[in-house]
Amino acid sequence: MTGAAVRREPVAVSSRSASAERTRWLDVFRQVRAETERRAACLSAEDQIVQSMADASPTKWHRAHTTWFFEQFLLVPHLRTYQIFDAEFAFLFNSYYVAAGPRHARPKRGLLTRPSIEQVAAYRTHVDRAIEQLLNDADLGELPKIMSILELGLNHEQQHQELLLTDILHAFAQNPTAPAYDPTWQHPPLERRAGAVQLIEGIHTIGHDGNGFCFDNEGPQHRTLIGPVRVARALVTNGEWLEFMRAGSYADPSLWLSDGWATVEAEGWNSPAYWREIDGEWWSLTLAGLKPVDRDAPVCHISYYEADAFARFAGKHLPSETEWEVAARSGDIGDAFGIVWQWTRSAYLPYPGYQAPTGAIGEYNGKFMINQMVLRGSSLATPSGHAHLTYRNFFYPPARWQFTGLRLADFPA
Repeated sequence: MTGAAVRREPVAVSSRSASAERTRWLDVFRQVRAETERRAACLSAEDQIVQSMADASPTKWHRAHTTWFFEQFLLVPHLRTYQIFDAEFAFLFNSYYVAAGPRHARPKRGLLTRPSIEQVAAYRTHVDRAIEQLLNDADLGELPKIMSILELGLNHEQQHQELLLTDILHAFAQNPTAPAYDPTWQHPPLERRAGAVQLIEGIHTIGHDGNGFCFDNEGPQHRTLIGPVRVARALVTNGEWLEFMRAGSYADPSLWLSDGWATVEAEGWNSPAYWREIDGEWWSLTLAGLKPVDRDAPVCHISYYEADAFARFAGKHLPSETEWEVAARSGDIGDAFGIVWQWTRSAYLPYPGYQAPTGAIGEYNGKFMINQMVLRGSSLATPSGHAHLTYRNFFYPPARWQFTGLRLADFPA
């Protein structure tokens, strides 16, 4: 997922507004923390420990890691009376933060049968109470810095809420009985729009404007030349993907990048991830379990390689992330958010003038700006209120366990 979170420089909080700010952040903190527990609530202890591949993490680990983040970066440095819950948890639940100390190997997170989910729940309660104490007792002068780190931690936890769903769906996909995460889950409603957004050639300002919260990789704002180009208003559907499959495209090397074709051959791909052909019909494992493939729904769980091959098959291309942002800023493309992350043809690189934040938190993003591709928008697993226009997600080209799809672009004739 995306990298470290930042916001504009903390500003002074007046004594008049301090009480209201404390109350507001306490409410937001409780809501975000409760959402993590809500997403985990329907999973058994066995569900919460499984790690189906090195790129995924157990639900129990997500719950503990997000809690460690608040303990490590907020409570230890800012609450003098804070007592660490368990000194071993820093090793078990650190992720990429080298400056924060050694950590358990990522591919082995599923081997952590201890601590139990009950202990993780107690850890979360311990840290939550301490956060509430910190917000209630912090000096006025410390409050802006504390709120800034708190906001970072909340957005970080929302990222892991999305990963919790993508990772457990991948785990369930390895089970031949096709279990359901939530049998009542339904696909979000779609916004149908035909045609394309026409972007004439011109200079456009790209990136976050510095007002409010953003992730560090969204800035600084800069100008770039875009167009002429047309960006499709609609996402590519399962029906269109079935035509791609029926045309033999998974067996046609002329459509694929070299690395993509090597991956197709090595992995034996012949459909999107989680699709199964049963008695001549295609089914897909969803959060509600195994369901018939809906031809009208946007295709999901495809890699960058597959998205690029489909674009070639259609005689078009993927939009760049800057083309996507300008088209989305117009408000004239459909399903930009809340359905699938959309692959772009842009490599994940720093914007001009980018500098990673100092300290351990700065490790989370800048050092990963290599060999990955940018996705834009958000998905059906993204928590409400987390996505925004300039959000830059990124994954390696073969990745397809996330809720990833595409829209097309082309050049005017």
